[in-house]
Amino acid sequence: MLLVTVTKPLLALSGLLAALALATASAYAAPTQFPLTIDNCGAKVTFDKAPERAIGLGQNSAEILLLLGLEDKMAGTAFWPSKVLPQLADANAKVKLLTVEFPTFESILAENPDFVAAALPSLMGPTSKVAKREDFEKVGIPTYLSPSTCLSTDKVKDQYGSRDQLWNMDLLYKEIDELSQIFDVADRGQALIADFRKREASLRAGVAADGKKLSYVFWFSSPSPSADAYLGGKNGASGFIADLLGGRNAIDADAEWPTLGWEGIIAANPDVIVVASLDRNRWELDKPEAKIKFLNTDPAVSQMPAVKNKAIVVMDGQAMNPTIRTIYGAEQVAAQMKALGLSK
Repeated sequence: MLLVTVTKPLLALSGLLAALALATASAYAAPTQFPLTIDNCGAKVTFDKAPERAIGLGQNSAEILLLLGLEDKMAGTAFWPSKVLPQLADANAKVKLLTVEFPTFESILAENPDFVAAALPSLMGPTSKVAKREDFEKVGIPTYLSPSTCLSTDKVKDQYGSRDQLWNMDLLYKEIDELSQIFDVADRGQALIADFRKREASLRAGVAADGKKLSYVFWFSSPSPSADAYLGGKNGASGFIADLLGGRNAIDADAEWPTLGWEGIIAANPDVIVVASLDRNRWELDKPEAKIKFLNTDPAVSQMPAVKNKAIVVMDGQAMNPTIRTIYGAEQVAAQMKALGLSK
């Protein structure tokens, strides 16, 4: 069994900090012309000037702002399933943490924000327990919701919705570009996008043309061993990672976060099981060690070919969301697959 410390691949920035420092020379973009109007998830949002007191509501939104070097323009952050990227720790320490869980609307307003960027509909969607978009509009605070999470709930009646098509990095690049325009740091946005594009291309180029198209199951977590497992849906970030590595998601569900009992997972018969590492510790099975122990000791699950073949890898759980972490997660899986001899 190969158990890789999941933070190690995160330490490499692939020259990102240098690229950001040289952004004006390597990725010129025109200054933002205010007022700026952006069509975001069906809502038109106008900015008269760059925000000065932004809230990063959700880990992806917060980390994008930090990667853009905007910590001095941030009044706070909230909702962190995992610890901040190691290379952003110093910048993040300058920003007030409201809570690692769901904040209250009142705690956000107490920071006197002039902009709120949200990563998930559970944080700022129609059924959010934190606040709805119109709640911020009523008090004159412009908002932005990650384009990657603007999903239809027609087929799947939960707040995360479903996807008809495979997610790809273009939606992430759109998010980075638009946030960099909002803050008038478009050069930094283009440098960040260039770094991700290079890493995405490198992973695709590393897939052997004659290699077997492996099937993957991405196990996020479970409330208990007897409960259904929360899995990455076929068209979400997990499906993208499988595709990026020349494989496919073994879970054929349009839902962003389908739940499935272990009988169904056994029937899917994946070649590889990817287990998430989460820092939140809401459930015991948030821990990768607990997941791996279950896989190897449950009488039925332990007989799965993927388990018997020790084809189990660990990935940052936040990478299973369509976020800036997704490319890091793909790099983690690729490195472990190579070490296990499952890929070239």
